Amino acid sequence: MRKKVLSISLCSVLSLTYLAGVESWTVKATNEQNLPTTLEATAKGEILELKGTPLNGLIPKTASDTTRIELENGMTKPIYSTDEAIIEDLFVETEIDSDRDGKRDRVSIKVYRPKTEPGVKVPVIYEMSPYRSGILNVPVFNVNVDLIPVKHPGNGNGRGGKPFALLEGQAANLGSLGNYYVPRGYGVILAESIGTGKSEGCPTTGDEREILGTKAVIDWLNGRAKAYSGDGSAVSADWSTGNVGMTGTSYNGTLPNAVAATGVEGLKTIIPVAAISSWYDYYRANGAVIAPGGYQGEDADNMAEAVLTRKNPQVCKDVIAELKAAQDRETGDYSEFWAHRDYVKDARNLKASVLVVHGLNDWNVKTKQFAQWWDALGENNVPRRLWLHQGAHSSPSGNNWPQLQNRWFDYYLYGIENGVMNEPAVDIQREDRTWSKEASWPAPGTVSTRLHLTGTGNDLGALHLNPVPNQPHNTQTIIDDPMKKANTLIANPELNSSNRLAYVTPELTDLVRLSGTPTVSIRASIDRPVANLTALLVDYSSSSPVIVSRGWVDPQNLRSADRSESLVPGRDYTFEWDMQPKDYVFKAGHRIGIVLIASDYDYTIRPKAGTKITVIPTRSEITLPIVGGRNAFNQ
Repeated sequence: MRKKVLSISLCSVLSLTYLAGVESWTVKATNEQNLPTTLEATAKGEILELKGTPLNGLIPKTASDTTRIELENGMTKPIYSTDEAIIEDLFVETEIDSDRDGKRDRVSIKVYRPKTEPGVKVPVIYEMSPYRSGILNVPVFNVNVDLIPVKHPGNGNGRGGKPFALLEGQAANLGSLGNYYVPRGYGVILAESIGTGKSEGCPTTGDEREILGTKAVIDWLNGRAKAYSGDGSAVSADWSTGNVGMTGTSYNGTLPNAVAATGVEGLKTIIPVAAISSWYDYYRANGAVIAPGGYQGEDADNMAEAVLTRKNPQVCKDVIAELKAAQDRETGDYSEFWAHRDYVKDARNLKASVLVVHGLNDWNVKTKQFAQWWDALGENNVPRRLWLHQGAHSSPSGNNWPQLQNRWFDYYLYGIENGVMNEPAVDIQREDRTWSKEASWPAPGTVSTRLHLTGTGNDLGALHLNPVPNQPHNTQTIIDDPMKKANTLIANPELNSSNRLAYVTPELTDLVRLSGTPTVSIRASIDRPVANLTALLVDYSSSSPVIVSRGWVDPQNLRSADRSESLVPGRDYTFEWDMQPKDYVFKAGHRIGIVLIASDYDYTIRPKAGTKITVIPTRSEITLPIVGGRNAFNQ
């Protein structure tokens, strides 16, 4: 049966609302006299052509703009053929000259868009990637080296893999994004970041140059930049509404965070998956040089070298050398270099909404990346949702993920009122793989709960809810052995070990949920000017112990990550640092444990063994974000 077509010319489209359980669509509008008008079209799933200027700015912006889509169950559905899709290979001119050849860099893009009737315009889903031409095998830093003490004195004042996400399950023609969204009335752009593949320029691991190289495509879609075909002919994006959504996993999801933080006009929404919000927290932690999980020795310069797949890569030699010098593996301090790669501080600029997606067991792009971004978005009133799963460094699956993503883009790029922002803000997957919805994160009712340490010698110590008597002369010691792995050091906590200190709660009488960021405060002295300090949060049960969270610090960064201070060997200091944010349920009968070690084989620099750290347990504590606070322990 031939589908009905409803064509409406309006001066202002206010909403397009699907009525649940009713096979009809309602379009509310105002006429030229600004009087309310309601037009109804019956028959579920009919094609809609919308003309006009919407008040919310989410669908076509000029009177000549037209979109043509079909809706079903609140989502766009396939009406265009991939066989007829228009495919273009273009080069977009950027604002930058990152390879310093005197010409503006051009980035290579591939455009997939539906073949539409004349005048019909479509929004765009855009993914920028440095990985489309592969990853080179480049040498990384040797981490079996001594730590370097700072020379200036303190002033006494207070990747399931390397970050990459090539499209999964590439289809024969348009790729996974194109095959899904082009039939639904979207253009899809897959681009190559500067210095990679057919793009010009040099990779710079997330700074302004890569950001502007990515932003240029959005500018082109909105008439603010130029693009050219292979023969040099100028090409416009007159087929686009100018509304853009970005997505991608890992590095491909990091660039949407970065570009959104510029406040670029036309970028309406982003869906960053397993994405970095601050590169400092990818390669550093509280002044310590830290590796991404599984990639010991990697740093910002290695990453740039690995994706330098353009022709004539030797032109980027100086740029790579500058990255190597400025990243500063000696002190590990936060600096201007890292500030240029810190998008959290610029969250106030966002004009795009954000659907944050992350794995709770991601040790490559660690969970601090999503947590600090989520907090910054909330502080700046950015429209946001959060989707947390039990996977590691991976793309989403299950829990109707494709439908949520589809509805999200429909809402922000087509202006379809499908209720996606009326739902609870957080979807979270529990350890048993079931899903629940919550109003916020950390979970409502979470209270910072202090646990105090006691212990003697190197025997198993305890964690107490109530404060313990101060016994400053009762000390314990850790002897650093960097070649012992954390999984070995947490085992058998009841046995004496010179290389770790372990403290546990009594067996839990009920479920205890941790939701948020644990923190550590340790009173200790070190027998030399520099060391590693690591805290491990552990779930102890009758089976193998599980590391729930980790946290690292360079003790020289006593008061901030941006300034190292020289330590006096043997002097007591209070070292405070955060661990990786988590959402985790400890079961009844289990014990919560904190294990203190020095070097962490898989993450930190591995200096020579033998550093001695002397801890005063009664002047030390950990703070856990517990749902229900002290009452959750039922003690």
